Amino acid sequence: MDLGLKDKVAMVAGASRGLGLAIARELAGEGVRVSIASRDAAAIAGAAAKIRAESGAEVLGVAANVRLPEALAAWHRATLEKFGGIDLLVTNSGGPPAGTFESFDDAAWQNAFELLVMSAIRMVRLAVPSMSARGGGSILMLTSSAVKEPVTNLTLSNVIRPSVTALAKSLANELAGRYIRVNHLLPGRIATDRLKELDTINSQKAGVSIEDHQRRIFATIPLGRYGQPEEFARAATFLLSDAASYITGASLQVDGGLIRSVM
Repeated sequence: MDLGLKDKVAMVAGASRGLGLAIARELAGEGVRVSIASRDAAAIAGAAAKIRAESGAEVLGVAANVRLPEALAAWHRATLEKFGGIDLLVTNSGGPPAGTFESFDDAAWQNAFELLVMSAIRMVRLAVPSMSARGGGSILMLTSSAVKEPVTNLTLSNVIRPSVTALAKSLANELAGRYIRVNHLLPGRIATDRLKELDTINSQKAGVSIEDHQRRIFATIPLGRYGQPEEFARAATFLLSDAASYITGASLQVDGGLIRSVM
């Protein structure tokens, strides 16, 4: 299948590791020119070098804290200067701290809102004019299985991430007339550093080994294992591509059957 991605330009946030890095690598392998960002300058430079060496693609790595509007604006400017425009956007960030409701003060809630919601709003606001000028584009917003089923000890994520789902659906309706598609991708339990951190916290809280904790989790997943980042990235690449040209406003879960809801 020809995905129609060669020579397009993508901005991928939170791409020094985990799901963002996996998506950037998959896109580069399809011939996309990729601009990646994370707040750690050394990590994003290393990720860019790795992708470049693997794929031979043009890759720009920029240090940018997605909570800061001026940092996102600088990343956007650097992308336009390097590649001349934007066709694809992946909104993504690290997750907020784990914890229960009583763990968090007002500042924690505000920080989580800036991290998850305002970062996505600002990235879209910056990218849409270029996409419109180029005749269209594709936006993919990453959230979590928590938007459908709250996850124990992730209260901030459970409450705030659904706003990103609503944003994606609203934008899909608003931007369709400009041939900009907007979709939403939900990871279940994908084997990233973030998941390892959460497994460590939850296993300690339960007083069991991380191996025992993970075996319990595997038993709740119909496919009986965690997903791999590249499996998630392939789904993302499809939704961003011309092969998904009649898909917008959709939510796709990549979860091995973990989410039990019908819709």
